[in-house]
Amino acid sequence: MNWLMQRIAPLINGVAGQLFHLPCLRASRRRHRLAMRLYRWAAEHGNRAALSTYGHLLHFRGEDVASRIQGGIYLQRAADLGDAKAQYQMGRIFEQGFEHYFRADPIKALAYYRLAGEQQHPLAVKRMIAVYDEGALGAVIDPARAECWRNRQTPLPVPDVRT
Repeated sequence: MNWLMQRIAPLINGVAGQLFHLPCLRASRRRHRLAMRLYRWAAEHGNRAALSTYGHLLHFRGEDVASRIQGGIYLQRAADLGDAKAQYQMGRIFEQGFEHYFRADPIKALAYYRLAGEQQHPLAVKRMIAVYDEGALGAVIDPARAECWRNRQTPLPVPDVRT
């Protein structure tokens, strides 16, 4: 039965995403509650995308500290499953610390930033450049590593200018 629930979880996550982004009924609290329940169900059945989205919504938009901590827990599970966005967010959470549950830990922050950067998350790559340029998060200033991270940056698109 658990196998079946894990197979259904991506579908439920998709339905939640569609419901959450519906243009009609934007201010409907009922629609919001239903979407959040669907995200939670999919997250609790191990869907990485649902863990990331639901964790992000709870942590950054939660109404109370308990919700925000629970969101961080979901984000950490998504990050540990390889979600680049969640890895970057966990880097931020461990860099700054949050309440008593997520104490500031520069070693964990650097590890999560590195994982996200290796997946080409643009903000994580930018943070890794700053880490090695400035010697932040307990890392020593290392221009060679900073340059290595600069080489991983994806270039901005060049606007098509016609003359």
